[in-house]
Amino acid sequence: MQTIPLMINGLPGKVATTMAQAALEDPRFELVPASLTGQDVPQDQVQVEGTSIQLLKPDTRAEQIQEILSAHPGLVAIDYTHPTAVEGNVTFYSQNKIPFVMGTTGGDMDRLEAIVTQGDTPAVIAPNMAKQIVGFQTMMAYAAEKFPGLFQGYNLRIQESHQKTKADTSGTAKAMVDYFNDLGMTFGVEDIEQIRDPKVQEEQWQIPSEHLDGHAWHTYTLTSPDDSVCFEFKHNINGRRIYVDGTFDAVVFLTEKLTDPQVKGNLFTMMDVLNQG
Repeated sequence: MQTIPLMINGLPGKVATTMAQAALEDPRFELVPASLTGQDVPQDQVQVEGTSIQLLKPDTRAEQIQEILSAHPGLVAIDYTHPTAVEGNVTFYSQNKIPFVMGTTGGDMDRLEAIVTQGDTPAVIAPNMAKQIVGFQTMMAYAAEKFPGLFQGYNLRIQESHQKTKADTSGTAKAMVDYFNDLGMTFGVEDIEQIRDPKVQEEQWQIPSEHLDGHAWHTYTLTSPDDSVCFEFKHNINGRRIYVDGTFDAVVFLTEKLTDPQVKGNLFTMMDVLNQG
């Protein structure tokens, strides 16, 4: 396979930095020395493992992107920016015909889908890029389809803990709400319990102190009306490395799709990526 140029957007954010470090080590990819970032980021460039990356801010990026695309044909963007930037970034990618993989959560999914499908460039957008978590979600989607109402009458509690800098409710937790409701629950996204207090995380949740600034712990608890039965599902992630493999698989998947003229403007999910193997 020809080397794929990757523009990893969201630097100097921690997830984007993890992605950039991994891309430098992966022979399948060429790290493009530019990254979309927020207007309020003070620096104009960052260093990743000795590689200088220029930071492109919203007020100047339109002037610079065509030169970058010309220098790196076949470029694919990876987006780990901020929830408030999601819709603007998707519009920017669509206008400039940049295929992209977005792991940033937030934004109106219906609106994002409309932007992609009205354009000419395919994309992968998913609330979680960890393949194992996506596999778990796929199992839950299967159960919801095959056994609707299985937990009718049960009570549901969803708790999710992330680093205090995470601005929004977990996209994975939000996605799980639909599956549980199809299984018989009556639960709203607003009922998800967000844990962002490092003291609570360390003392009550026993999250290792070295991962307080980067973790994703989720617990889904179902109890029968009389409290005699309890089912509990958990997935606890420390660090950010787990997201790399899934994101890079999505990039390869998307690059292969670009050869098919039928998929222009198609929006894919990580379930599509896993189903392709």
